[in-house]
Amino acid sequence: MLSLITKKPGEPMHMSPHYIPLTSAYLCTDCNCVSNCSRQCPACASEALMGLSGILNREVEEIRQPSYTYATALVA
Repeated sequence: MLSLITKKPGEPMHMSPHYIPLTSAYLCTDCNCVSNCSRQCPACASEALMGLSGILNREVEEIRQPSYTYATALVA
């Protein structure tokens, strides 16, 4: 198996930030890694992937403010 990791054994792995558009983001349901590979997880080679755009890319719902009506107080 070809490895693209260039760290030495025992050396801590430093993660560099990567930006993946939501439309091409996939979650591996076996190891919980997010990548932009739609066929196979690059971390564990699993094919159990779930596209995240259908779940996370949703319309922003308008938050409705409650409306109040004021009435005169009844004093006895």
